[in-house]
Formats: sequence, structure tokens, C-alpha cells
Amino acid sequence: MKNIFLFLCSLCITISANSQNTVKAPEPFGPLPTQKQLDWQEMEFYAFVHFSLNTFTNKEWGYGDESPALFNPTNLDVRQWARIVKAAGMKGIILVAKHHDGFCLWPSAYTERSVKNSPWKNGKGDLVKELAEACKEYDLKLGLYLSPWDRNRADYGKPEYITYFRNQLKELLTNYGDVFEMWFDGANGGDGYYGGANETRKINTLEYYNWDETYKLIYKTAPKTLVWGVGPSEARWIGNEEGRAGKTNWSLLRQKDELAGKVHYTEFMSGHEDGEKWVPGEADVSIRPGWFYHSVEDDKVRPLDEMVDIYYESIGRNATLLLNLPVDKRGLVHENDEARLKELVATVKADFKTELLSKTKIAADNVRGNSETFAGKNAVDGNKNTYWATDDNVKTASITFEFDKPTDINRILLQEYIALGQRVKAFNVEVKVDGNWKTAANETTIGYKRILRIDRVKASALRINITDSKANIVISNIQAYNAPTFVRMPEISRDKNGDVTIKSQDGNPVYYSLDGKNPTKKSALYKGVFRVKKAVTIKAVAIDAVENISSAVKMAKYGASKENWKIVSASSGDLKSADRVIDGNPDTDWSFGNDQNKLPQEIIIDMGSLLNLNGFTYIPQQVGNNLNLISNYEFYTSTDNVNWTLQSGGEFSNIKHNPIEQVKTFKKAKARYIRFVAKSAVAKGSTGSIAELNVIETL
Repeated sequence: MKNIFLFLCSLCITISANSQNTVKAPEPFGPLPTQKQLDWQEMEFYAFVHFSLNTFTNKEWGYGDESPALFNPTNLDVRQWARIVKAAGMKGIILVAKHHDGFCLWPSAYTERSVKNSPWKNGKGDLVKELAEACKEYDLKLGLYLSPWDRNRADYGKPEYITYFRNQLKELLTNYGDVFEMWFDGANGGDGYYGGANETRKINTLEYYNWDETYKLIYKTAPKTLVWGVGPSEARWIGNEEGRAGKTNWSLLRQKDELAGKVHYTEFMSGHEDGEKWVPGEADVSIRPGWFYHSVEDDKVRPLDEMVDIYYESIGRNATLLLNLPVDKRGLVHENDEARLKELVATVKADFKTELLSKTKIAADNVRGNSETFAGKNAVDGNKNTYWATDDNVKTASITFEFDKPTDINRILLQEYIALGQRVKAFNVEVKVDGNWKTAANETTIGYKRILRIDRVKASALRINITDSKANIVISNIQAYNAPTFVRMPEISRDKNGDVTIKSQDGNPVYYSLDGKNPTKKSALYKGVFRVKKAVTIKAVAIDAVENISSAVKMAKYGASKENWKIVSASSGDLKSADRVIDGNPDTDWSFGNDQNKLPQEIIIDMGSLLNLNGFTYIPQQVGNNLNLISNYEFYTSTDNVNWTLQSGGEFSNIKHNPIEQVKTFKKAKARYIRFVAKSAVAKGSTGSIAELNVIETL
């Protein structure tokens, strides 16, 4: 009898085991990533480096006529770049090997416009080679940017240029080891030097380069290289240069429509739910306002608050983050940029220090075939290749995590097993507080990674409800954290009369200084609007009164107040509302020019007294869909409104995709009157807008 009992037990175990083994894994659904794309997505965070002739000419876009002799860094150290990138947890560096001006950072055999004709290392240097070696030393991956547009080449726009472009691609992909990403900028065609022609050349981006053949060349030469940007790419631009993906972000794209010119770039923020190809998003942003180094931006490095938001709205929204570090004239990452990067990394590490779900009691209301292979516990086992999955056709399900005791939570991280496709269309997060379930978040897509910042709550349980999915659910990772309280910097504004207003989040007390020193609790406490008419640097911090935690320091620099500024004249537009360009508020704007009064158009301003100037800034319209951005300008000064001197003129490079404050400097000049001329607008528009015009004063 005992033997029969043991036999039956053994039979039951065998049947049970076989039953577990017969539960099939979920079938792939929809477009799928390649292994190359999976490896790329797992990099998550990597660096961009813009460093070229523009660094020495103080431009964003070179015209193409700049001399290679200008390229002469005094202390170039690519190992410093690599060390900083590695310390930040980034996985690679994409170097701008050739920008739109055509200057090459390697001694290309196909042009004289390269480092071989610069004084750097007496023309014997090869910056791409040096960086490739540094990346290898620091275990970083190397990526390269090669501008399709070349404002220097006489043959740009002709078939001969395509041969030149592809020859340079071969050089870069065969001489420097593996290249993890090849980056093709979407800026193509426009005015330029073009071998001395000094003209505008327009091309059809999708046809001129014959991207199908170019991509075949790349994949034949370097099959491990992922191609980003223009053409039938494997990864897409996120649709802005602010580093932000949409809350809804599909890794899918209707690429056939895109290649036919039927997709607007703003759609890239969210991708396409019905896309036929896997083309995940890459969010690119510079740590400063510009992509290339400009000394006037040394105090304009993006604040920590913004950098933290960028992290959560890129990597935390199913995109990768490509963060630009503009190398300075020395050939080094600037100290201010390195310091901000360290602050960002420290904040992120603190936010994700202790995971809270791995030791909870887990229950899922549906498990595929009731198999342990697909159980809910797989979502917290730390193994990226295991997952919680539901039965076929089960597109809604819940998974609950019960804590041993009420636990503080304010971060939720979720990941789909994207090797089988992106599926989740909607989900919500519930927390159990004092025995009652409360909704903490309602969201849409997950994809490779989704991170939610919620208000801190002390919960006895956490529940994730998948409320809509394209197919059965496949979740590889769910985590929760209690990030330290992050106090946001206060906001500082000053109107044209010099009245200063400072606001803080959650009513936190604010302390400020006017002497350039960082404020503390011993500094002046902000109690209400105060007036400062002179040029001033205001620094302020907000302090959480409960936890005694300080924000980062907010700094705002102002010249003398515009109290006495007046609009003298404008060639068109509503003169009554023209004061908006000098009201101190960048959220108001004024426009001039139309179909009847075509650009150029000008506005003249009386500053009320003689000032010593060495530059000006133009803030474009910030609110709305059609920003009427000015692309080319002239700026004049005068002491008497009769005799005028042209101080600055040219283009606001890249303003279409990066409509930030444009800073232009010139030699010191005395002036009472300024005249700003809008020569042309983006996309040949007939109207130009101004949110604010400012001057840069010097002693």
C-alpha cells in the first residue's frame, strides 16, 4: 500500500511538472525590436559631444567658409571626457565628427578641410582616433555624427557630393572600431559658402541622398551599427531638443508614411500605436542652451530641477537620453557642466537607492497557464529575461504587492518584456491607505521602461492594474522606491520697472541674496515684491520647513531696469502693443511683418540714457504652435537715433528646433538707441515675433 501511495504521489508530481512544461510562452505581437535595438535601448543614457570650428567662432552653425587654422584647442584631453561620462553612468559617447560647416575631426583622405590643416598637433592629430581609444580604455561605446549637409562643399546638391559623403562614411566605419550609433541630422539644405558660390541650395532630403543605398552601405560595412535620424532609420528623433518624450510613447512608427513626407516631426514624441516598424525614440538635449560651447553660457547650465525632469521624461518615458556636453576651447568638458552632471547623477542614485517590492507578498489575478514560469514573482526577481504573463486574450489584469507594514512610496518603475513587442495601452496605480484603495496614477504606455513620480504615500499595499493592452500582458519588471524629498528652486522674475517677484512651490520659505553669494537661512527672507533698478544678480533658495531640505540655488541676472525704455518706431505691426518686447515678461510677445509688409522689418527702442553695451539677446515667442521665429537678423546701435552702427548680423542657427534665448555679443559700444531688424523668418514666413529684447551691458 505504501509503495502504491508513493507511486501515485510521484505520478502526480510528474504530471504537474509536465503540465508546467507544456505552458507555452506568449507569441510575439506586432513589430519587434532587433537584438541591436534591444542592446541600444538598454544603454539608456549616453553622451553627445559637439566640438569643432564652431567652438572657436562662437557659432552654432558654421557657414562653411571658416578657416581650419582656427581649430586649435590648448589642452585637449579626450580621456577627461571619457572619465566624466563613465563616472556619470553613461554607456557611450557620440562625437560630432563633421558638422554642417564641413570641417572634419579626422584627417579624411577626401578633403583638405580637416584637422590635418589645423595648427592642432601640427596637423598630425586625429580626434576620432583619440576618442575611440579613450572609449575603449573606459569601456564606453563610440558613436559618430556625420552631417549630411555640407555648407562648404562646392558639389553639395550634386550627385558627386553623395559619393564624397559615402566615402567619408566608409572611413569612419572602418578605421575606428565598432560604432554603436551613426547619427544623421535632419538639417539639410539652405544658404552656405558652397565653394565660394555663397548661395542658397535646396534639396529633397528623402530623395537626394538615396538613403536606401546609403543604409545598405552602412549595414554591409558595419552591421553592428544602429542608424539614427533621416531615412529608414532604426531609432527616431523624439521631436524636440528639450530631452522630453511624450507621456504616451510607442516604440513603433509609421515609417512608410514618414519616408513619404506624411508624418510631422511633432508626432515623434509619442510614436504611432499602429506603426508598422519598431523605431524607438532617442531624446537629445544639451546641458546648456546651445549645442556648441559659448563662454556666455557658463552661468546658464541647465538647473538641476530641469535636468532631473529631463531624466524622468526621457528614460522614464520609454526613450533613451542623449545628453550633450559642449567641449570648450581648451578641449575640456567645462567645470560647470561636470558639476551639474554630478548633481544629476547623485539625485538619481538617491531616488533609486532602495527597492521596496522584492520582499512583498505578490498576487496576480491571472497567470499564464497557472505556471510558475510566468508568475507575478518574476516581475521582482531582478532577471530581465523572466516576466509575469497572462493567458492569451487576457488584456486586463492586476498584480498586487502587500508590505509587511505601511511603507512610504513615491516612485514606481515598470518594464515590458519588449522582445515580444510593446503591448500595454493603459494602466493605473493604486495604493492601499488605512484599508482603502486610492488611485495614485492613471497612465498609458509602458514600453522598455516607465517611471512614475507620485506624491509620497504610506501604503500597506500597491496594485498595478493593466486596463488595456493590444495582446496578453508581458511585464518583466516592477519596482517601487521612496525617493528623498526634492525641493524645487524658486522662480524669479523682474518687470520693466525693476519689481522683483519670487515664487516657490508648496509655499516653502525663500531666502535670497543680491551680492552674488549663495543664500542660506541667514540671508534675507523674501516677504513680497521688492524693487531693484540697477544691474543685479539675484540668487534664491527655497527651504522645506518640515524636513529642512534646501533647493538648488536659482540665479537670475538682470541689467538695469527698462523703466525708461520706450518704443520709438516700428516698420509694421501694432505699435500700441509693441511694449511687450520690453516688458520683462518672456510669456508675452509682439509680431511684425505680414503678406503686405514683408520682411525685413525693424523696431527702434530708446533706452533712456547712454549705456555701455557688448551684446544683445532675442527671446523668441514661447507660447503657441506657430512661433513666427526670426532666423536672420541685424542689430544696430546709435547715440542720437540718426547715425547707426551695425554691431551684429547673421543667423539664429537651429532656432527652429531649439527656440531659446539667442545671445549675440560684439565689441563694446556706447548707445542710447537700438534697432533690431528681422531679415527673414523660419520656413520663409512673412511674420517675425519677439517675446523680449535685452541688452548686455559692460562696465
